[in-house]
This record gives sequence, C-alpha cells and structure tokens, in this order.
Amino acid sequence: MSGTTTAAAALRRRAAGAGANRWVVLVVLCVSLLLVAVDATVLHVAVPAVTEDLRPGGIELLWIVDVYPLVCASLLILFGTLGDRVGRRRILLLGYTLFGVASGLAALADSAQVLIVARALLGVGGAMIMPATLSILRQVFPDRRERALAIGVWSAVAAVGAAVGPLLGGFLLEHFWWGSVFLVNIPLMLVSLPVGRLLLPESKGERDGPWDVVGALMAAAGLFGVVLGVKRLGSGESVGSLATVLPLVVGAGLLTGFVRRQRRRTHPLVDLRMFTRPAFSTSVGCIVLAMLALVGLELIAAQYLQLVLGLSPLETGLRLLPLTFAAMAAGLAGARMLRRFGPRRMVCAGFCLTAFAVVLLTGLGRTDQCALMLGGFVLLGFGLETTLFGAYESMLSEAPPEQAGGAAAIGETSYQLGAGIGIALLGTVMNAAYAPGLSGVPGVPESASSAAGHSLGEAYEVAAQLGGAAGLALRHAARDAFVHGLHVTLLVSAGLLLLGAAMALRLPRVMQCEAGPVEVPAPRESTESRVSV
Repeated sequence: MSGTTTAAAALRRRAAGAGANRWVVLVVLCVSLLLVAVDATVLHVAVPAVTEDLRPGGIELLWIVDVYPLVCASLLILFGTLGDRVGRRRILLLGYTLFGVASGLAALADSAQVLIVARALLGVGGAMIMPATLSILRQVFPDRRERALAIGVWSAVAAVGAAVGPLLGGFLLEHFWWGSVFLVNIPLMLVSLPVGRLLLPESKGERDGPWDVVGALMAAAGLFGVVLGVKRLGSGESVGSLATVLPLVVGAGLLTGFVRRQRRRTHPLVDLRMFTRPAFSTSVGCIVLAMLALVGLELIAAQYLQLVLGLSPLETGLRLLPLTFAAMAAGLAGARMLRRFGPRRMVCAGFCLTAFAVVLLTGLGRTDQCALMLGGFVLLGFGLETTLFGAYESMLSEAPPEQAGGAAAIGETSYQLGAGIGIALLGTVMNAAYAPGLSGVPGVPESASSAAGHSLGEAYEVAAQLGGAAGLALRHAARDAFVHGLHVTLLVSAGLLLLGAAMALRLPRVMQCEAGPVEVPAPRESTESRVSV
C-alpha cells in the first residue's frame, strides 16, 4: 500500500511539474519560442537578395513576406485546442518536425512559388509551437508565483527573438547566400526534437465529446480572412477595394458563425465563458492594444531612422536594441513587480509609462537626437513589456488548466491581430498626416507631388528624377511632412495607450496565488517562494 501511495504521489508531482526539471522544461520551451520569433523577422533583411535571385513578381514577393504570419495567426486556435485534445507535447514535437522540414525546403527553394509554400509550412509549424509552449508552461508551473517568473523569462526571450532576427539575417547574408537564414533552423530543431521528447511532460485537457473539426476550420478560415484584410489595409490598399472588403466580410462572418456554434455546443472547441471573467477578457484587450501600438511604432521608427536620419539597416537595428534590452529587463523583473503591485497597477502603469515615452518621442525632428531617442526607446520597451507580461500572466491564470491550449491560442491570436491592426491603423494615420504636406511644393508638378505622397521612399525617388531646385524642395518638404506625420501618429498611439490604461482598471487589484495541485510541506513551500522572488 505504501509503495502504491508513493508511486501515486510521484506521478502527481511529475504531472504538476514539481521539482527542478520544470526549469529545464522552461529552457526547452524558450528555445522553441526563440526559433519562431526569429523566423518571423529574419527574412526582412533578405528580401533584396531573394528578389535578385528568384525574380518574384510584386504579388509573389508580398506573399513570400506575409504568408508566414498570415498562416500562423490563422491556425493558432486550431492547434491550440487540438493540443488540449490529443496532447500538447505531441503537437509541439510535430511542430518541431514540420518547422525543420519547411526550413530545409525554404533554404533550397529555386522559385518564388516553392518559397511561398515553404513559408506557409513554416507558419503551420509556428502555429503548432507557439500555443503549445504557453500551455505546457501553464501545466508545469502550477504555483502562480513561479509561473509569473517563468512567463517573464518566456516574454524576455520573445523580445530577444524579434530583435535578433534582422541582426542574424544581416550577418548570415554577409557570409552566405539568402537560404542560410532558413538553414540555421535545422540543427536547432534536430537538437530540440529529441530533447523535447525526453524532457517535456505530456498534458491534455478535457476529452469529453468529439473535437469540433468544423468549428476549428471555421475559426481558421475566419481568422485567415480577417488577418488578410487587415494586412491589405496595412499595405496601403483602399478601404473600398474588393480585395480588402471581401476577406474582411467573409472572415468576420465565419468568426461570428464560429462564436454562435461554440455557444450552442455541449462540448465547445473554445469555452467562451472564459470571456465572462473580467480579468481574462480585459487581458486579451490589453494585449491587442499593446501590440497595436508597438508594431506600428516600430515600423514607423525604422523608416524614420533610415529615411530621415540616413542610417544603414545595421545601424537602425542597433538603435532599436535599447528597446529590446529594456523589454528583457521588464520581463525578468515582471514576477517581482506583479507580486508587489498586482495586475491592475502593473498593467495600468505599463500603459501610462509607454504613453509618456511616446509623447517624449514627439521631440524627435529632422536632426539626430540620440539621447532623447535612447531614453524614449528604453521607456517604451520597459513599459510595453510590463503591460504584455501582466496581461499574459493574468490571462493564463484566469483560464482553467484543461483549457490552457485554447487560452494560449486566444492570447497569441490577439497578439497577431493587434500587430496587424496596428500596422493598418497607424499606417493610415501616418499617410493621412503625411500626404497633405506635399501639395503645392514650388516648382513640383502635381503628378510628381501625388506620386511622392505615397511614401517617403517614393518621394526621394521622385525628387531624384526631378533634380535641381525642384527635387531638393520636394525632398525637404517630404522629410518635414514625414516628421509631422510621425508626431501625429505618436499622439494617436498615446491616446490608444491611455485607453488601454483605463481598460486595465478592470484587472484584479492583487495577485491571487492559488495553491498548486500537489500538497507541499511548509519548509519546501518557503524555499519555492524564495526562488520565485
């Protein structure tokens, strides 16, 4: 009897993630996330080399860049909920395998069509990996204090991956051909696959009733349509264009049908009752607003650094590094801040700090103000990561453990949607503030002004073609108009961030540290408390 009891207790501890192995699990999960985050941005610097080698058309080049995040965002709910059903580790390991195979296919692609297919498969693999990392993390860290520390490390790694992508891509392109930016994934996956199989615990959610295949496909198709429409808006397509309206309408219709279907089913794919919990729904909204501000601002900041200040891509990446380092620091300090201040004050303060940083950056102009930029980027990175950390932690803690995969998928989907909407919305604001500044430039024909109004890069090309005093006047007017548009966009972002701060007031005041599923003696509990601090 005693042996049986001991074995059962050991089994419960292993299922709950107790013991030192859970930190090894965290390392494996962070490596997985790092690969996905790097791959989302590593191709950006390789686009010129890909264009020169494969000669893709304009539409093909757009799909080469966009198909990865588009497919990944569309399938997050499908694979997140499938992991709850068949096993999260199993889905993660399948994602590793597919990611490695697709990386090899992309590296050896000899045509634009093959590269598009490979990038789509990478998106499928990423959709398998991303929600699985968060849901397994939720499983192996049942104690909320330790889980907060683990999420802080996880989010810091995500920030590193997004920043390392362009730098790694630039380094590889200087020494190898463009396919090397994909080939680097393969050895890492060859290590992650056996290590993950040996060390990661398997976990599942509720298995009552059949898995809703139709609902999963409706969610995937609906998200595909919405994200595609939002991306088209972000690329400058007209709001009334059929190519923009049709996917948005169809996607929204499918998602509406998906929600109604889930409410009717006895065993829904996603338990929408989670959204009735204020902390869960508020956290999802905060993630959307934070990403909406971050991605749009990063895109415009990169254009400002290169086109207004004349920095190289490498210099631009280095200027953005303080933002990443500040985000890493916030992620690592997040657990301590959450315990001390609670979710409400932490997320609200993160939004307010970010809004202050954004207003501070309105002091940027046509000349390089390095100190102002450094301070603004540090505050921006720390504030946004504080917000995202508090929102993710609250969202995961509010979700039932058996719904961890679905909750993680909802969080990642809101992250992707916020990023897409941010590019579209802030890009539209930027264009609306920028274009009027190019009308009536002395000596510049109206047709040239109209072409220059599309973007600052095009304005420089038109100015070079005009030459002389007219070209110089257009160049100066375009630069001034861009700086004005930057200021307007920053102020709009600050307003959205303050809206997020108001939304965060619905979060719990204090961090409720629920008891784990395994009873732990008092001395060990105090040790674990010290570790989490």
